[in-house]
Amino acid sequence: MSGSHRATTYPSYEPIPEPVYGAPQQPYGAGEPYQQPVRQDHHGEYGQLPQTPDGYFEAYERPFQPFQPYQPYQPYQPYAAGPEPLADPEPGYAPEPVHDAEPVYAFEPEPVRQPTPPPAAVPVGARAAARGRRRKAKKKRHGKAVMAGTALLVAAAAGWYTVGQDDAKPVASAADGPGPEGVSTPDQSAPAARAAADRQAQPPAADRSQVRTDGSVAAIPGLGADFVAKIPAETTQVVLASGQDKNGNKNAVTLWTRTPEGRWLAGETWQGHNGNNGWTTDHNEGDLRSPIGVFALTDAGGRKADPGGKLPYDKDPSFVVSGTGFFGDQLAGSFDYVVAINYNRVPGNSPLDPRRPMGAKKGGGIWIHVDHDGPTHGCVSIPEDKMAELIRTLDPAAHPVIVMGDAASLSA
Repeated sequence: MSGSHRATTYPSYEPIPEPVYGAPQQPYGAGEPYQQPVRQDHHGEYGQLPQTPDGYFEAYERPFQPFQPYQPYQPYQPYAAGPEPLADPEPGYAPEPVHDAEPVYAFEPEPVRQPTPPPAAVPVGARAAARGRRRKAKKKRHGKAVMAGTALLVAAAAGWYTVGQDDAKPVASAADGPGPEGVSTPDQSAPAARAAADRQAQPPAADRSQVRTDGSVAAIPGLGADFVAKIPAETTQVVLASGQDKNGNKNAVTLWTRTPEGRWLAGETWQGHNGNNGWTTDHNEGDLRSPIGVFALTDAGGRKADPGGKLPYDKDPSFVVSGTGFFGDQLAGSFDYVVAINYNRVPGNSPLDPRRPMGAKKGGGIWIHVDHDGPTHGCVSIPEDKMAELIRTLDPAAHPVIVMGDAASLSA
């Protein structure tokens, strides 16, 4: 470099001597045999190289392996089913089980079912004869009759049902009206009496030969000559309350209207109740039976306002009743609408009028009133909406009457 010089002086180059491996080699002289060199490592001499018969030295301790020729490709051999057995299996060794191939299920069609032929007809005579041969005489069972009679006596002694009029009085009795019908202790342990009280009464069917195209009939069905004669000639409205049984407290109520020709047209039939013990021709105070007969309907009233009727109507808060009936039915609201039945009363007055022309012993206050889903003390009851409809329908100009009683008594 111009204007400068190196400050560092390097030593001259001297070649590094080659390392000497093993002993120094002696030059070969003429006729001198070759001396095998001695192999050494960093620890010194440890042996001489082997020499092959042909004069070459083997660089390794193991003998020379000749070249192995290339083996041709062996094609893939398929797997043989099952493992090869061991030549000498170990003690306790169990070869893995070989699972068989899954079975192949063949589809079998469902057999066609042939229809079962109908049984051969058997002559009526032959069948009756065979049945007659198999029939055995029935044995008379007197034991059950005796047991049933004993059960009835026990039930009567326990008070489960009542026999006659005097034994059927409720715990607390009152007049048939006006005022409450009376509060009686419901008999919840009388299923037989309850079932008898729930029997539905059906109105008598009219003779089809007497029915015209307009639906009118010549006479009201189910009424005998005696009851027909008791209906006033000027009457054109008849309320028929017919019970199925003289001792039952269910009845069917139908309003009949007489046409100008003297025939009768039936209105809607309503299900109602009557006295708890049924019907009687000789009604007395507290017998819990409704009187049988033909009675005029002249006066109405109730706790609620007049629904729009033509009969004289007495709205009074005294038309009230509370408590429960014979089967636990609620009596409240039973006197919201009433029509007085002219049995032992003074016509032309409020249904609340207490006067009894035949005496207090013959009872009174017999009304048509709102049904409370149970028997009465002697009145006739129908549903509330039907009660309001009846008041609107009855007309003093039609001289309405009620014909009431059990079906057998009415048809006599």
